[in-house]
Amino acid sequence: MLTRWDPYREMASMRRMMDRLFDSAFGDEWDRTNEWSLPLDVVEDENSYIVKASIPGVKPDDLDITYSKGSLTIKGEIKDESEVTKGQYHLRERRSGMFARTISLPDTVKAEDIEAEYQDGVLTLKLPKSEEIKPKRIQITPGKGRKLIDAKAK
Repeated sequence: MLTRWDPYREMASMRRMMDRLFDSAFGDEWDRTNEWSLPLDVVEDENSYIVKASIPGVKPDDLDITYSKGSLTIKGEIKDESEVTKGQYHLRERRSGMFARTISLPDTVKAEDIEAEYQDGVLTLKLPKSEEIKPKRIQITPGKGRKLIDAKAK
């Protein structure tokens, strides 16, 4: 059986080999950084954009939220609890360290009316749209003295 040469398959194979090489050389430390990305949900309705972020264990005073020229940035830090002095960890998955996330939104947000709420570890931001971007319903009225439908009954 003949196999057609595919340069992309060759590059993907080379990439997998390089990944294995770096994983074996640097171990788990290769994937760990002091900064991690914050997962977000962004929903748009007719009046605003709603951004939600799950940030359990962070005090609202430890968050820095900015909006400028269509960019929303959420920064903060989850402080590491004191290390275990007796015993050893069997599992350690909770993250600590700095986090930051910047997303782009249209310039149609009314920055002065942005609202932020933090409850039960969930940050909710409401970014209202400016009036000129909201869709407007246009009412159709019949012309004066004209009939909309002209028909005769038999």
